[in-house]
Amino acid sequence: MTTAATLARRIAQGRGDEPADLVIKGAKLLDLVTGALVATDIAICGDTIVGTHGQYQGRAEFDASGLIAVPGFIDTHLHVESSLVTPLEFERCVLPHGVTTAICDPHEIANVLGAEGIRYFLECAEAMRMDLRVNLSSCVPATHLETAGARLDAADLTPMMDHPKVIGLAEFMNFPGVIHRDAGCLAKLEAFSHRHIDGHAPLVRGTDLNAYLAAGIRTDHETTTADEAREKLAKGMAILIREGSVSKDLHALIPLISRDASPFLAFCTDDRNPLDIAEEGHLDYMIRTAIAHGADVLATYRIASLSAARNFGLFDRGFIGPGRRADIVLVADLAACSVRQVFAAGRLVEPALFAGQTPVKPVGLGSVKSRALTPDDFKATAREGETPVIGVVPGRIITERLSMTLPSRDAEALPDLDQDAVKVTVIERHGRSGGIATGFVHGFGMKRGAIASSVGHDSHNLCVVGVDEASMAAAANRLVEIGGGFAVANEGKVTAELALPVAGLMSDQPFETVRHDLEALRAAAKALGVVLAEPFLQVAFLTLPVIPHLKITDKGLVDVDAFDFV
Repeated sequence: MTTAATLARRIAQGRGDEPADLVIKGAKLLDLVTGALVATDIAICGDTIVGTHGQYQGRAEFDASGLIAVPGFIDTHLHVESSLVTPLEFERCVLPHGVTTAICDPHEIANVLGAEGIRYFLECAEAMRMDLRVNLSSCVPATHLETAGARLDAADLTPMMDHPKVIGLAEFMNFPGVIHRDAGCLAKLEAFSHRHIDGHAPLVRGTDLNAYLAAGIRTDHETTTADEAREKLAKGMAILIREGSVSKDLHALIPLISRDASPFLAFCTDDRNPLDIAEEGHLDYMIRTAIAHGADVLATYRIASLSAARNFGLFDRGFIGPGRRADIVLVADLAACSVRQVFAAGRLVEPALFAGQTPVKPVGLGSVKSRALTPDDFKATAREGETPVIGVVPGRIITERLSMTLPSRDAEALPDLDQDAVKVTVIERHGRSGGIATGFVHGFGMKRGAIASSVGHDSHNLCVVGVDEASMAAAANRLVEIGGGFAVANEGKVTAELALPVAGLMSDQPFETVRHDLEALRAAAKALGVVLAEPFLQVAFLTLPVIPHLKITDKGLVDVDAFDFV
């Protein structure tokens, strides 16, 4: 709560009756109303901007000559867990890219640990320098067809509803449950009817979309075509344009970006790892890419800040003006979005900013509870006729349902490298059922060995893709030993690994270490013949249910014909 004394200081500094705590001098301000570049000082009192469009004196002054000031960027939907680092390391990774606010759904850790995982995120958010806001996870478990580590009902979520870092209810993935009025879904929607409710509605159109929106859901980050987006926009749904490490929708949705549509759009990454952030960037990458492909500059920066803030009720930010949170990014060039300096709540982002930060004790250590596995655990029973095969679609988390005639021996189905059909095995790892299931997947290009992950959206069981059972067992057993993560094995021996002991999802090491280990993992996977640019997150998404069943044609994702799982 802001005190009267704090308000008095802001007013006095804004009027120029006393020096501002900090003045940024020499920059040109991007006016998000007109698109003009305005030469002005920016006066800051504590964490709040108090003066623009004028000259100010400051107790401290920062020379921003030759730079352009834009509002801090807001990632409107992400899972910090998919960055593979803890929230405090995540902010060290993305703050220098201008991301001063992130709205997360701790869905992944919640599916492993339940409310304990969400409370861990809320504790981290209170210790962070950037503003991490939390939407409470709506779908734990994500599906009744897989075994998760926890279950959260409406009664489990409402006690956390009034935490100062909580916005509302996170992506409502169970859109069939909403449309068909499932009692558990309705209870959550009713409990959060006065709060923001995030959507998750891939390919939901027509009256089904009307029904989904009638439940009070207002945003969607799963839109993959401009045509689908236009229908959702016409019905009042805000579209969160996504570009992550696996799901890449930006290019398809760039045609939407205009000054007229900008209030109803925002950017998000959903899932992006430290290696991709280092090589490409974060929201700064989305901004420069959109502009390079013809998007209006002003509209793009609005989407990255002001529109994002307003779509989530964060009316104290997203604009460089008096009374707004002092989240400011200084760029050398608007089109290139070349970030030079960042201020988060009035504080310069530099290594000293993180000194003395309160540590948060990790949770979920030892959460990978599978028994020791043998090569026999990875055998698949042969079928008569054709075998269902999961078809990976690069750049999408949605998969195809394929059918192939596979070789067999002694009633056992075998991989077929000529058809690029290798084994995929899911192993329950929460210590509940102990179930193991093996099928086949197409699209990895793998010629030998195996890769394994304890990140398996959304229930996060072990998932192993491989050619030979000995390597599959070696990779899976290594993940049990190190508490989860990624592993590569060949000829029955582990050749590369990344430990993710925090709930089997996140490293307890600095993001620089994770980035280095990811480089080694990619190289090891490539040595197996893997052709995917991001094979480990692709493995993580293999266990997602395909609802509905999709046929992929040269016109995109079409022929919604049945509910199915592949």
